[in-house]
Formats: sequence, structure tokens, C-alpha cells
Amino acid sequence: MTEFNGKIELDIRDSEPDWGPYQAPTAPPGAPNVLYLVWDDTGIATWDCFGGLVEMPAMSRIAERGVRLSQFHTTALCSPTRASLLTGRNATTVGMATVEEFTNGFPNCNGRIPEDTALLSEVLAERGYNTYCVGKWHLTPLEESNLAATKRHWPLSRGFERFYGFMGGETDQWYPELVYDNHPVAPPATPEDGYHLSKDLADKTVEFIRDAKVIAPDKPWFSYLCPGAGHAPHHVFKEWADKYAGRFDMGYEAYREIVLENQKRLGIVPPETELSPVNPYLDVKGPNGEAWPYQDTVRPWDTLNDEEKRLFSRMAEVFAGFLSYTDAQIGRVLDYLEESGQLDNTIIVVISDNGASGEGGPNGSVNEVKFFNGYVDTAEESLRFYDQLGSPETYNHYPIGWAMAFNTPYKLFKRYASHEGGIADTAIISWPDGIDAHGEVRDHYVNVCDVTPTIYDLLNIAPPDQVRGIAQKPLDGVSFKAALADSSADTGKTTQFYTMLGTRGIWHDGWFANTVHAASPSGWSHFDKDRWELFHIEADRSQCHDLAAEHPDKLEELKALWFAEAAKYNGLPLADLGLIETLSGWRPYLSEGRKTFTYYPGTAEVGIGAAVELRGQSFSALVEVTVDTADAAGVLFKHGAGHGGHVLFVADGRLQYVYNFMGEDEQLVSSPDQIPLGSHVFGVSYQRSGTVEGSHTPLGDVSLFVDDQTVATKAAVRTHPGMFGLAGGGVAVGRNPGQAVSQAYQAPFPFTGGTIAKVVVDVTGTPYRDVERELAQAFSKD
Repeated sequence: MTEFNGKIELDIRDSEPDWGPYQAPTAPPGAPNVLYLVWDDTGIATWDCFGGLVEMPAMSRIAERGVRLSQFHTTALCSPTRASLLTGRNATTVGMATVEEFTNGFPNCNGRIPEDTALLSEVLAERGYNTYCVGKWHLTPLEESNLAATKRHWPLSRGFERFYGFMGGETDQWYPELVYDNHPVAPPATPEDGYHLSKDLADKTVEFIRDAKVIAPDKPWFSYLCPGAGHAPHHVFKEWADKYAGRFDMGYEAYREIVLENQKRLGIVPPETELSPVNPYLDVKGPNGEAWPYQDTVRPWDTLNDEEKRLFSRMAEVFAGFLSYTDAQIGRVLDYLEESGQLDNTIIVVISDNGASGEGGPNGSVNEVKFFNGYVDTAEESLRFYDQLGSPETYNHYPIGWAMAFNTPYKLFKRYASHEGGIADTAIISWPDGIDAHGEVRDHYVNVCDVTPTIYDLLNIAPPDQVRGIAQKPLDGVSFKAALADSSADTGKTTQFYTMLGTRGIWHDGWFANTVHAASPSGWSHFDKDRWELFHIEADRSQCHDLAAEHPDKLEELKALWFAEAAKYNGLPLADLGLIETLSGWRPYLSEGRKTFTYYPGTAEVGIGAAVELRGQSFSALVEVTVDTADAAGVLFKHGAGHGGHVLFVADGRLQYVYNFMGEDEQLVSSPDQIPLGSHVFGVSYQRSGTVEGSHTPLGDVSLFVDDQTVATKAAVRTHPGMFGLAGGGVAVGRNPGQAVSQAYQAPFPFTGGTIAKVVVDVTGTPYRDVERELAQAFSKD
């Protein structure tokens, strides 16, 4: 704050004001707007403007008036890339070595971006910019992403004035879990009304900008727009998927050959670039003889039967339609900027946060929730949903062969920071008023941490020493502004280190050294036994020719450099934890240690990280309810969604319960008798009895109760060993917001004909009747 330079006397009439110390900051006249557009899980060989076969007119429109970066690199995973992008620092520097759901309490991996590494939004807000965040955030710790938690790492606490989007790593595109500023909201419409999240996000982006422009037309803005595309679930209207009918029938290996030639023609890769094998490490064994993970293995196209080829092709069509539809919505944002005279003076940065995703496994999946519960989906199961792919009935993801294809010509995919398939991604920079190069390609080595330093450079802003009064750490990234103007310019960048989920790599002056290690959730450990490879990546972009034996001294030099960089940027410890190790690790949840949870009607849905976690254990859920009419009906309690969850409800006058196992088996238990009028406790109990033979799937017996009387039972009910999903897994009382857990009713199916006092969920393993007796005693005192 500047000093007051006015004059203060006894009488204000004799005093002289000075507004200087109190005025809000203002940007320089003519300062450009800044738009960061972050795509999800989109490999470099996907879009047509990078040689792929997916039509992206809006992205091509930006590329035609900007510069494509052919050696742009990320961190190989969502949250780390976004943290690095917004801060201009390596992800490990800012505590984001992995995604927010899997952080583990070390300086490199705690999921909390320190205030001494400010976000671009915080810097620009102090320089007179309006700041907006729309879409995927994924930079708040899971345990702080609820309404009882501190909001210190929510968008509005990190320099953004307005936020509309979703907090976690993914969401249902038809039934998103939306947050507006600091509170959850319902989507403005349903899929039946034509709703899709990508359109909603484009509408909000235009709305936020327009709201300010009608008041201050010359004030610049920073918009951080992050659609869910192309992260799973791949959701899109059927007509958009149908635009690609037959486009991918050649299979993923043939796709790679076609696209590689396109890339060479466009100058995206050098002319001598070769295709890497689709299964480059199938013969690699772990330190204890473990096989290369089946989940990370491609089934060659010529080994598929005709039905599998038809299914896999359709999965690619749906993904392509999802991207093209989202591109069209972003095109509407560009149209608004052009019509309002803002487009030419807007710096647009387009990136993907990592390479194409292999999380669909070798067969793809119609329900990605299976991956997070340790299951590999089968083509036979997915074929049942062929006509529903992309619809609200599926939570789909293509097979891993398409991840290799969409990452052409590189090895591996998302999660692998050791190979280009995980870290080499699409990027476009455009500023028609400030960057003369249009439609050109730049082959400089760039990392995501270099983007924000470049924006500071373009805006003539020195990296601040203080933000919000807090001294700042230096930036890790290097500006590549000079390269945007001159293809022969030297950016001065010489080194970039990588670490992700147990994989490692380091680039230095055109060379790249990396380990061969299966990424988490491999659980391999024993990192000192890793085999290192060495590539002259300036010429060998696809890492086809390992030169470790030929240049042992160079390899040792780069290995030593990796450890030096790791020490400098908090690169350790390494973690390749398995799913059980990850999910069972302690985290500072607000619900930590609780075994009994009480929920009430009329409150916001309680999501993952705050809600009770069942994870296949015994439980009971009891509802205090007063039934006033014989036609009472509706949801009493729900947890999860249509792709996995359970719900207790009243329909046809009877108490009913559904445990929806993985979206494929609605296990119904129903009372044969009508529910009684008056005040009662309705409940459900699950007693685990074992597991399905040859599987890790929990089995148990379900009983329905009215007060302490058993009214229905069902044996051998399958339950999830893990979570109901990374999205749509919330708890609600008296209604089913979002997608219905069961097809037995139409959401939201609010409870009518009576009142619900509360719901108690107990996971102590205490027999149902003991829990019911305690609740009944408390009920009688109310």
C-alpha cells in the first residue's frame, strides 16, 4: 500500500484527500486478456491440427492464428499439471506430485499449493484483472472439498473472483456435481432437456466475461476454462458420435501409421521419427518377478474378434464425438470474443494436461468405477451396452490401444512421466495483436511450468517478489517468449526433471534418461533396482533406440542430474502404491475415526472424502420417519449413483432397497407388506459373510427392518470393495439428486407423504437391533 499523501486538518473542508492508497489496482491501458484452455487426457495425435483424425474446428481456428508447440510437455497427470501451469513451478515444488485423491503428506505430495508459490490468478488480480475459473478445478485436497472444511484451497481463495465447475478429477457430463463459487448447486437442466456440461461451461464463461464488460469494457480478464473433455466418462449426444461412424474401423495400429505421416507432413515430428511398439515392455518383469500390469497392456487389433473390433471402434467414435462437441462449445466462446472485439487482444493458451488415458484397460470399460475398485472390464460386458455408449446409462472409457493411438508416435500413456506418451502433449499459443507468427510450429522443448513465466513476459510483468504480502519463491519455469517470435531463438532451457507414480525421467540438452517401472498402482517398489534407458530424444522422439549401453557415461551423468534436480525440487519420495495401499493410507479427513454418521434432509449432498465409506464392510442405515399417508413414496437415503451405489426408498407402498453393483446388477430387496403409518424406524442391514470365490468382491446378507422387525432378506449380495466412484458418490436424504441409483424410480424422487427426521449410518459392525434400540430410545426422547 502506498503512503497517504493528502492533508488532514481538523475540518474536512481544510483537508485534502488522496485516493491513491485505497483505489483498486488497474491494469495498463490496452492490456490483453488471458484465456487458459485446459483439455483433459487428450494425446498429441488426436486433433486434426496436430495430424489426428478428430475434427476440431475451434482448435484449428486458434492454431491458424497462433503457434503450435511440437515439444510441449506436462507432468503425466491432472492435478500436478494444473498446479504447475498456474504457478510456473514444478509440481513437486508446490506439493502436487500426484492427483489430489492420492496425496500422502510429504512436502512434494501434500496437495496444498503453498501461498509462497502464487497462482497466476492471484498475481493478475493484484494487477487489475478480473479472474474467472470455469470447469475442472482438482486443486483442493479431497479432505478439504466439503462444506465443513476450510476453503483456503478453493478457487475463490486462490485469486479467482468467480467459480463455476467441479472440484474433483472427473464428473458425470450429464449429471455433474457442480459448485458455484463456494457452494454446491444443481445443474440447470437434465439430459432429457438437452443438458451437457460442456455447453453449460461455455455459457458460464461468456456470462462471467460479459457481466464485467458491460460495466468496465476496458478492464482485462483472466479466464481459466477447463472442460471435462476428454476425461472419462466419455459422454456425448449420439448424433455427435455418429459423425465418426466407421472413422476408426482400421484399428489403432493402422491409425498410428496414418497419423504419423500426417504429423511428419505438418512438422509435428521430425521426418525420421519411427513408431514405438504398442506393447514396448510386455516382457519386463518387476523386481520380484511381477508381470507387466495387464491393465497397461494393449490387445493387438488382429487378435480381436469382429464384435470386439466393432465395440472398440464405437468407443473411439464416442470419444471423438465428445471432443468435437466440446470444441464446438468453445467455438461459441471464440465467437463471442470476436463479435465483441476482444479476440485479437486475448492471449490464448491451449494445452492438454497429460497424454491419452490408459485407464480403460485392455478391453475398455462401460463403467470406469470398476477400475477404481480393482476390476478389469470385459468386452462381453461392454457389448451389452453398445447402443448406450456415451449416454447417461454408461460411464465409459475406450481401451488402452486407443490411448497408444492418440499418443502416436510415442510410448505409453497418462501416468507415465518416463515416456513421451504420458508427457508430450498438444499446446497452442495465440495472440493475434502481440504474436506475429500465425499457423506456425515451434519445435523448442517446453514444459508446462514454462507457460506462466512466458505469460508474465508477454504482459511485461516481472515475477513478483510478494503476492498478498507473502514473499514468493522463484519460478522454476523459463520464458519461451523469444521462440514465439523467432523459430531459431534459444529459450535458455536446458533441463527438465520428471517424476510420477513411481516413474522417472529427465531431459537435458536433447537427451532423455528414464526408468522402466510400471506406474502406480503397480506396487513394485524397489526403485534402486530400476533399469534406466537413454535416448537422444532430439532425433528419436518416440524413444525407440536405447543408447544406454552405447553411452554409459552420458547415462550416469543424467542419472546423477535427476537426483540433483529431485533434491532441488522436492522430487522424493517415489510412490507407486497399489490401490489397497493408497485407499487404506491415513488422511486428515474431518470424518476420521467416525463409525457412526448422522445425515439430515434439506442439507447439501455429502460427497467423497466426507461421506461414510463402506468399502465392503458390514453396515446398517436407519431412518427416523413419520408416515402420514398410505401413498407415501420416495427416496429415504441414497449413496452413490447409477454406476454404483445403494438406496433405501418407498415405492408402491413398500419399503425397498437396491444395492447397485458396478451399474450392472441392481440387487433388490423388497418388503412384501405395506409400510405402517405413524412414527417408525425403517432400516437396512448388510452383514458381510465373505467374498466371491476367486475374487476380491465382498459378499453379504441384506435385511430390511421396520422398527426391530425383519421384513425382508436377501443372501449373497455383492458390494463394492472400494469406492462408489470419483464422482456421483454422494450421500443425500429424502431425495436422489443427480443420476438415479436405481432404475426402479425416476430421480430425484423426493420423499412425500411423510417426514424424515434423520438417517444414521453405522459401520461399527454392531448388530442392527442394538443400533436400532439406541436410536429408538433417542427418538422417544425427542
